[in-house]
Amino acid sequence: MLRALCCLIALPLVVLSFAAPAAAQNKAAVQKQFETWLDQTVWPQAQRKGVSRQTFRAAFNGVQLNWDLPDLVPPGTKPQTPKRQRQAEFGSPGKYFNRGSLDGATRVGRTMMKRHATALAQAEARTGVPGRIVLGIWGRESGYGQVPIKHDVFQVLGTKGFMSTRAPYFTAELIAALQIAQAGHAPSGAMKSSWAGALGQPQFMPTNFLKYAADGDGDRHADIWRSEADTIASIANYLGKHGWQKGRDWGFEVTVPASVSCTLEGPDQGKRISDWQAMGITRIGGKAFPAHELRGEGFLLMPAGRNGPAFIVTPNFYVLKDYNMSDLYALFVGHVGDRIQYGMGDFSGKWGAVGGLYRSDVAQMQRALEEMGHDVGGADGLPGFKTRRSIGRWQEATGRPATCFPEASMKAALSR
Repeated sequence: MLRALCCLIALPLVVLSFAAPAAAQNKAAVQKQFETWLDQTVWPQAQRKGVSRQTFRAAFNGVQLNWDLPDLVPPGTKPQTPKRQRQAEFGSPGKYFNRGSLDGATRVGRTMMKRHATALAQAEARTGVPGRIVLGIWGRESGYGQVPIKHDVFQVLGTKGFMSTRAPYFTAELIAALQIAQAGHAPSGAMKSSWAGALGQPQFMPTNFLKYAADGDGDRHADIWRSEADTIASIANYLGKHGWQKGRDWGFEVTVPASVSCTLEGPDQGKRISDWQAMGITRIGGKAFPAHELRGEGFLLMPAGRNGPAFIVTPNFYVLKDYNMSDLYALFVGHVGDRIQYGMGDFSGKWGAVGGLYRSDVAQMQRALEEMGHDVGGADGLPGFKTRRSIGRWQEATGRPATCFPEASMKAALSR
């Protein structure tokens, strides 16, 4: 799935308060409204896209609204400001790279590399995307197809298209799911999704399936539910269409000397890798940067500021972020791929004991930085690269050592 996941490990659980939908409304009556909406709103749109009445009826046969999905706005109600927020802490970025996840994705990935060597090689020949990168994404998204995907996509997207905070978006995804069923890529009973409507082993939203799903086994269908070859071809096709640069790596772990400011992080501050090297940045373990990479553009990435490993990443790293908008996700995928193919171990740099702040605390810091004129990328409580480097710039301007990561002591200092 092309999910817009955030950069942090744990998010606060937000309990939205609606106008007591279960008590104020009869769910049976709402179900009838849903069925009317399907017939009068969804069906005409689906028909214009070539969906048959038979396919439409099969998709919604016996489908009931799923009242357990998040962000629902039943008819006659309005979403309200959360009355209560359980302020879950976010942990150290290092928790994303826990032992079980890394070892499991690596171990099974090596088996899959051998089992699907032909499909991986064919996908790389067509797109330029290395097989190890495809495996990294496949493992992260669905455990190489081993993680059960249980939801009925038509129930999920129907419910969210009918009554959610992003109803138009999910309605468009619902129409796309019906087009997929019409084309026969998978029987309707096999079209299982996540709770958000993401499909199959690569976790594509339906509109992305229509754009990027590929036939890897030659049967003229892109079955990302049951076909490993189609799954591999689809992931590679997505990355290729999003600009993967053939022959370039995703990035390299590096040592950043104290003379190089952590405020230089970000995709808008790129330099040739040879220039980063001239500033004193070196690969870990004494390795040299590949000669062909020295001429290419690279970007400083410090996901925990000075409290963790540092990297020089290439434009391909940001192609991985097009799959999932998280620095940690893209880093995990690239790292697992390297472990699978090259037998690499853990990062050389150690993740520090940072994190443990509430998102509201980080948001308060962000608002204070904004008032000073810093661009933090929005006061959302998530310390992305703009927030990290803004913290570093504030630290440097106030005579503090630049760590480029939020710390509890900064809250009071920024409020002065």
